[in-house]
Amino acid sequence: MGKFVAIIGGLIALSGGIYLAIFVWWREFYELVFGSIPPLLFLIGLIALIAGISSIKDKKRIEKLEEETPEAETEE
Repeated sequence: MGKFVAIIGGLIALSGGIYLAIFVWWREFYELVFGSIPPLLFLIGLIALIAGISSIKDKKRIEKLEEETPEAETEE
């Protein structure tokens, strides 16, 4: 019985939130959504930059290890 009450309560809260966001606070909701785009773009760009630098470092590290490996095998 508690599961059904939770589902019904969740549906009521969901519909109330959608109603308020669309009909009552549309302007504020609109500004919030569009105001969050610049920080999201900044964070996504920062993550992409860090991933790119890390990838370049990994590639250089692998190339360096591949260069050292044949030298170690020929010495034995």
